[in-house]
Order: sequence, then C-alpha cells, then structure tokens
Amino acid sequence: MLIPKKVKHRKWHKGRNKKRVKETRGTSIAYGTFGLKSTESAWVTSRQIEAARRTVSNFTKRGGKFWIRIFPDKPITKRPPEVTMGGGKGAVDHYVFPVKPGRILFEIDGINEETARKALILAGHKLPVKTKVVKK
Repeated sequence: MLIPKKVKHRKWHKGRNKKRVKETRGTSIAYGTFGLKSTESAWVTSRQIEAARRTVSNFTKRGGKFWIRIFPDKPITKRPPEVTMGGGKGAVDHYVFPVKPGRILFEIDGINEETARKALILAGHKLPVKTKVVKK
C-alpha cells in the first residue's frame, strides 16, 4: 500500500467539504493513451488504490504500462472504540487522497483499446467515486 515515507506534519485538519469544486490540476492524460477520470469527489484510500492497481494488473496479464496519478498523503486519524471525549486527537489510522471531479486517477498504455477500457472500468468499480474512461 502507498504511504508517505516522511511527512512534515503527522496529523492534519480534516478540511472543509468542497463537493462542487472542479479539479484544476491533473485533468489531462499525460503519460498513457487511456485514462480513468473521476466525475465525483471523495477520499480515496491507499487500500482502494492498491485494489484498483491489482485489478488492472491481473486483467491485462501484466501487459502494457500502468501509471497511478494519485498518491495518498493526507493522514486520517481514528480514536479507539468506547473512548470518552477529551484526551486529544487519535493516532493516524490510514492515508487518503482527496479526489475532486475531473482528476485523472490512472493511465494505461501499450494494450489495445478494448482491453484497456475493460481494465479501467473494473478498476473504477474498486473506487468510491464515479469514473469514466477517457482517451488521449
């Protein structure tokens, strides 16, 4: 799974909900021929990214080249169950990447269009956002 090697601040604030904000960076295909683009906003965890990567890897029989365009660097903390209020912020539980609409999540190249589309659609099922397959 993807986690940062080193971070400046161990615990972050949650941030405000910006559901209707469009993404401005990472909106065009840069490396491959086909990409998976998000149409919603959500937090994508490192486990979900890994599940999508494995799906594409298995479906394409490790053919072609695959790029992951997102990296989970936002730490999410969690308190243990049945603990009362107070006592500070919980320990870091996992890392997420806040996805906004329009962000390219994955790219693929070196395989035919039909296989690439099917692989990216399967990968999209592993993610908490609605996605669409785009072509360069």
